[in-house]
Amino acid sequence: MKRAAWWIHALAAVSGAMLLFPLLWMVSTSLKTPEQVFGGGWLPHPVTWANYVEVFTRTPILTFFKNTVAVALPVTAGQVLTAILAAYVFGLFRFPGRDLLFYAVIGTMMIPIQVTLLPNYLLISSLGWLNTYAGAVVPQLANAFGVFFLRQHMMAFPRELLEAARVDGAGTWRILWRVVVPGLRSPIAALAILVFVNTWNEYLWPLVVLTDPGMKTLTVGLQGFVSLEGGNNWGALMAGATLATLPALLLYLVAQRQIISSFLQSGLK
Repeated sequence: MKRAAWWIHALAAVSGAMLLFPLLWMVSTSLKTPEQVFGGGWLPHPVTWANYVEVFTRTPILTFFKNTVAVALPVTAGQVLTAILAAYVFGLFRFPGRDLLFYAVIGTMMIPIQVTLLPNYLLISSLGWLNTYAGAVVPQLANAFGVFFLRQHMMAFPRELLEAARVDGAGTWRILWRVVVPGLRSPIAALAILVFVNTWNEYLWPLVVLTDPGMKTLTVGLQGFVSLEGGNNWGALMAGATLATLPALLLYLVAQRQIISSFLQSGLK
């Protein structure tokens, strides 16, 4: 058993190092001069902060941050709300066609975003929502993963508590918000963090909908450091990527216990 445990820890350490390598390379490159970036060497010597200064002087990065927050927060709120409502119905109620409808919802997870990109774009364009927060947010207000994730917890929710609430005269709506939601604070918080991080890092949909320079999000705005001729400003690009990564990374690190615990409780690997 000890030998097996040693191999497991060694494998975990190697996997962790492989996952951390791109992040460390990004931070290291952001602190290098152009000569150091292309001259080889892992550590910057000497360390330079010029790339971070260039990010703030060449791009309206604070505007990019504002736009990203303005998109990520309502998307997170919308997906969590719709997931709670749908999971409540699928997990705690029985009605004809429930399973078939649930499988149809889950089946949407298999549809690539490229398939829905053009129809969504045409719909947003017809509504006059291009280069608006509504255009970036509304198509993302519901997601099948959140429904599946919370439904697993809803199905394991103690039925005794539900029966006790009904005996006390609580209705369906009151049971949801006064009993079920408080009892599932941890998985709901974990889902909110996962949705926020995913939306924060999203690139394709904001690239299509938010073309005005004043509306760009971080992932789209940093594209300005990439040259089509191949002369990319890697130092400034990695500095911007480091700044863009920090909020999501810190949020995940703070709540990693909740996220891992919620995944294990829901039976997900």
